[in-house]
Amino acid sequence: MRLVWLLVVLAGSTFWFIRDVQARSIARPPGVLAPQAPYQAPLNPWNEVRLEKPGYQFRPVAYFELEARVLSKRLYRYDAAAAISPVDLALGWGRMSDIAVISKLNIRQSDRFYFYAWSQEPPIPPGEIVVSSANMHLIPANDNIRERLERVKPGNLVKIKGYLVNVSGPDGFFWKTSTIRHDTGNGACEIVWVADLIVK
Repeated sequence: MRLVWLLVVLAGSTFWFIRDVQARSIARPPGVLAPQAPYQAPLNPWNEVRLEKPGYQFRPVAYFELEARVLSKRLYRYDAAAAISPVDLALGWGRMSDIAVISKLNIRQSDRFYFYAWSQEPPIPPGEIVVSSANMHLIPANDNIRERLERVKPGNLVKIKGYLVNVSGPDGFFWKTSTIRHDTGNGACEIVWVADLIVK
C-alpha cells in the first residue's frame, strides 16, 4: 500500500514539475523585440482561398501575418471551439513586446479572453496597450502546427502567416473575427487560420 501511495505522489509531483517547466516564461533582454504591428491585406476576389476541416466552414476575410511576443498561452479542450482552436495566445508587439513594460502588468487569460492590470500607474498609456496587444484564437492548418502551438511558452517570439476567418459549425456554432486592432471586449479577438508558423 505504501508503494502504491509513493508512486501516486511521485506521478503527481512529476506532472506538476513538467507543467511548471512548460509554463515558465522564456527570459529575453530588455527592449522592443517585435516592432511592427500585424500586417493585414484584402483578399484577391479572383483567387479563392479554400480552408477545410471536417464539420466546419471557414470564410477568409483578410490575409494576415505578424511577428509578436507571446504574453500568455491558454489551452482549451472542452469548449465549443476547442475542436478547431485548441490554443489562444495573448500576443504583444511594439512596446508590448518589451519586458520593461510587460513586467509591470498582470496578464492572464480565461474563457477565451485576455486580461491585463497594473498597480498605481500603467507602464504605457492604456490606449497603446489596446492597439499593441491582442488575444488571438488560433486555428492550426495541420497537426504539426497544432503541436508546435501547444508547446509555445510566454516569452517566445512567433511569426504567423495565414488568414482572418469567420467560422460556422455544428449546432449553430458561429465565430466572427475582429479585423481591427483597437477594439476591446467581446468580439475583439482575431480568429486566425495559421498556415505557417515560426517559433523563436
